[in-house]
Amino acid sequence: MSQSQDISILIAFSAGFLSFASPCVLPLIPSYITYITGVSFKDLTDAETRTKLRWTTTFHSLLFIMGFSTVFILMGASATYLGQLLIRYQYWVMKAGGVLIIILGIQFTGMINLPFLQMERRVELRKKPLGYVGSFLVGIVFAAGWTPCVGPILSTILIYASTSKSFMTGVVLLTFYSMGLGIPFFLSSLAFNFFLSTFEKIKRYMRVITIVSGLFLIGIGILLLTDKFQEINTYLNLLTNP
Repeated sequence: MSQSQDISILIAFSAGFLSFASPCVLPLIPSYITYITGVSFKDLTDAETRTKLRWTTTFHSLLFIMGFSTVFILMGASATYLGQLLIRYQYWVMKAGGVLIIILGIQFTGMINLPFLQMERRVELRKKPLGYVGSFLVGIVFAAGWTPCVGPILSTILIYASTSKSFMTGVVLLTFYSMGLGIPFFLSSLAFNFFLSTFEKIKRYMRVITIVSGLFLIGIGILLLTDKFQEINTYLNLLTNP
């Protein structure tokens, strides 16, 4: 795997984790877990009951993750394909994408307020479909939801994927984005009490997390705008291959 791919994968995974830690997702994790498993909050926090329900929680969580991962990966493939169609304009796509990502990052930090970026698009299931298939479908619905918190981070990876010369790049990037979002969700479902106690400690820092996420987006936007990714790759190659 090339250094360029390593950097891209790290960025995509980090973006997924930041999406998980965003104020639009992290506080809702307990609700999502109880919704997809069909298990009450009380049962999930009771040691004896939780042990009996471990496999149920595991399978429902994995199918939920597979649901949103499927949508994200298809979006990544579509973004790369669109970028291939616009290959002759790829230089300008990269520059425009860099500017857009910087704007999204600034919006994310709260320094500016653009109303059209605050719009939410959500598809909600008032009643979860039965069985394990239902958890997969809820994952698809989750991915279809568009929130001010997750939207800018996901858009950053999609814009980056659209500038790639390889069709598989979008698939790989959104796979690792999904892993960054899915792994902490899965661990939270298995260690529900630990998640609750940890969340109580970190929720006071949600504003800091939001600002860090915004700075992350601004940094990626600057790298795209200035075409500095290649310089970073060259530097890393010198470090790893002296």
